[in-house]
Amino acid sequence: MWTPEFLVVATAVFLLAGFIKGVIGIGLPTISIALLAATFDLKAGLALIVIPAFVTNVWQAVAGGAFKRIARRLAVFIVTAAVGVWFGVGVLSGADAAVISGLFGIMLCVYCTIALATPQIPPPGRFEPWLAPAIGGISGFIAGLMGSFVVPGSLYLQALGQPRDIFVQTMGIVFTCITVALGVSLLGHGMMPKELGILSFAALVPALLGMAAGQRIRKHIPEARFRQIFFFGMLALGLYMALRAFAV
Repeated sequence: MWTPEFLVVATAVFLLAGFIKGVIGIGLPTISIALLAATFDLKAGLALIVIPAFVTNVWQAVAGGAFKRIARRLAVFIVTAAVGVWFGVGVLSGADAAVISGLFGIMLCVYCTIALATPQIPPPGRFEPWLAPAIGGISGFIAGLMGSFVVPGSLYLQALGQPRDIFVQTMGIVFTCITVALGVSLLGHGMMPKELGILSFAALVPALLGMAAGQRIRKHIPEARFRQIFFFGMLALGLYMALRAFAV
C-alpha cells in the first residue's frame, strides 16, 4: 500500500473523484471504488474511501438550509440503509473480491444507462412510506458489498424531484450517514486495519482539493454536458470491470 505507484494512483483517483463531486454533487465513492478496484483491490478501496467520503459529505450536508426537513422525510430510509450496510460488508468479508468487482461493473453499467436514457424517474408518490425502507435496505446492502449507493439509492433520491440545491444537500446527508455505517461495519468485520485507516486520512487531502476546484468552476461549465461525459465515462469503466471479471 505504501509503494510509489499506489500512492500516485490513489492521489490521482481522489483528486478526480473530489473534482467531479464538487461539480455535480455525487460520484466520489463510485469513482474512487471503480478506479481502485480496476487497478488494485476492491476491499482496500472500500476502506480508503471512508474518511474522504465522510468529510466531503458533511461539507455538502451542512449547506442548503433544509437539514431538518430532509432528515425528517428520510429518517426511515437512512436507518434501513445503515442496517443494510452492515449485512453487505459481512457478505463482502468472505466473498471473492474479483467477482464483486465484476458485479460492481455491471451495476455501474445499469446505473449509467438509466441516468443517460431517463431524464426524470417517476416520483414514488403515495408509495413513498413503503418504498423508503425497502429501497433503503437494498441500497445499504449494495453499498456495504460494493461501496456505492447509486443503485437504487441515488435513483430513488433523484425521483423525489427536489430542487437542485436541496437535492445536493439531501445526497450529502444520506451519504454522510451511509459512510458512518460503512466505517462502523468495516471495523466490526475486521476490514479496516490501521494502515488503511492512515491512508484514508491521507486521501482526504486530494479529495478536498479536487472538490474545492470542482465547486469553483461549477457555475462556469454546462452541468448537463458534464454529467453526460461523467456517465459515459463510468459506463465504459463498468464495461471494462465486468469484462475483466467474467470474460472467458
